[in-house]
Amino acid sequence: MKLSGAIVAFLRQMRDVRLASPHTVDAYRRDLKSFIALTGEMPLADVRRSHAQDWLVAQHAAGRAPASLARRLSALRSMFDAAVRAGWCDANPTDGMTPPKKAKRLPRTLSAEQTALLLNPTDASSDLRDAALLAVMYGCGLRVSEAVGLDLGDIDMPSAELRVRGKGGKERISPMAEGVSRLLDDYLQERLANPDMHVHALFLNRSGGRLTTRSVQRMLKTRALATGADSAVTPHRLRHSFATHLLAGGVDLRAIQELLGHASLSTTERYTHLDIDKLTGIYDAAHPRARKH
Repeated sequence: MKLSGAIVAFLRQMRDVRLASPHTVDAYRRDLKSFIALTGEMPLADVRRSHAQDWLVAQHAAGRAPASLARRLSALRSMFDAAVRAGWCDANPTDGMTPPKKAKRLPRTLSAEQTALLLNPTDASSDLRDAALLAVMYGCGLRVSEAVGLDLGDIDMPSAELRVRGKGGKERISPMAEGVSRLLDDYLQERLANPDMHVHALFLNRSGGRLTTRSVQRMLKTRALATGADSAVTPHRLRHSFATHLLAGGVDLRAIQELLGHASLSTTERYTHLDIDKLTGIYDAAHPRARKH
């Protein structure tokens, strides 16, 4: 079988058998087409490791980021794995190849003062809803999808707890601080004054439907401008700020892992970092050479 035929069959298998998302199938299609554009049409058995290496080098020279190169290699490896299983070729030429390392970047955070500014009252008609939503996102460290996915039945005001549905449908209980409970209670009084028996969502849009993640992103920008807060704020920055502020306050990383709903502690470590003042303080307190005699 030749490359072009294998690519078509592999993408069809991804779509119909693996039930991959259209976005993933399209991304793999672009990646594999760029490979065949470099190598030209040839039988699968003639593809060598050097072809894959030359392709990645060319992609790097074109300015592709390490994450993009890793995905391209993954697409090619997956296609050849499928080809070997189907008997179209005997070996995967990408075996043993490793993707380039991704640069580690620390996500930006908001200061405590900036988050306080975001919670200041505004003239928006949805002010109570917006303040409660931001308090829940920052105060509980929720993903924006988790926040808009909350239903009325997920709120336990007497216990000050939220039932959160995270990635993979996993549920966790998130405690609410007093300030979060107060702002949420203010919004609930408004929300329940005109109940819609057909809508169980906690946070509603103007049409009475569930608020969307895109709407939250737009609201954040608008509110930042209205309150004088950092206009570069995003839902993810709120979540990362929550974790970072807890860590700086001395909360154990394992506890933060539970609050964020991470399956792996290594994921939590990427979200959190010690500020230099705290790091210096730890050094001064623990290192014997830090103290003058």
